[in-house]
Amino acid sequence: MVGFNSGVQLSAQERSSFIGKTYGWMSLALFVSAFVSFFAANAVFGEDGRLSRFGNGMIGFWVLAIAEFVVVMWLSSMIRKISFGTAAIGFFVYAVLNGITLSTIFIVYRISSIASAFFGSAAMFAIMSWYGATTKKNLSSFGKYLMMALIGIIIANVVQFILHLVTGNPMTFLNFLISVASVAVFTGLTAYDTQKLFRIAESANGSDDYRKISILAALELYLDFINLFLAVLRIFGKRR
Repeated sequence: MVGFNSGVQLSAQERSSFIGKTYGWMSLALFVSAFVSFFAANAVFGEDGRLSRFGNGMIGFWVLAIAEFVVVMWLSSMIRKISFGTAAIGFFVYAVLNGITLSTIFIVYRISSIASAFFGSAAMFAIMSWYGATTKKNLSSFGKYLMMALIGIIIANVVQFILHLVTGNPMTFLNFLISVASVAVFTGLTAYDTQKLFRIAESANGSDDYRKISILAALELYLDFINLFLAVLRIFGKRR
């Protein structure tokens, strides 16, 4: 996350306002993704679960995945240069794209499993956010190891994808191991990103710079929650 530490300590009300707005952005993005995901399951996907408006389903998935990656990288690298309004638009463009991608879960999993995974993940997210906000322990040193573990998970997912293409087998056990590791990593990242947010809030003076960094912080927490939710769903979700 880009920092804008001015070294000025602000009032509790100003800090709370910055933190509240960040969680507000995150919550609104989750609502947008859920709304888009639910309706895209019927409007974009056919009964067989393929992306009917993108031709081949796998091609459509990769188009969306690449678009999401580009938006995240663009926001992260350009956050100082773009306006607050542009940053907000980029954030919600990502939420919409991710909502379309997530719509496949309504085809693969039962609604009851999706709901259970969501509320279970929300509880885990809330607990780890509380821990990150209240612990006196500096979690910065853990951030490096969590990011290394995240890179390992990404590599493992690529390997799993290649093995699935080559062998035609679903690689169920490997998928289970990756999902368990993802739960551990993203619960840790939730605490880490929350503590980072609260430290930035110490000098969040309400300027445009801090309004933009609030959006970037919301994006990080949004990604923590979404990935935690998907990992829990893969472990416990019952398929249709």
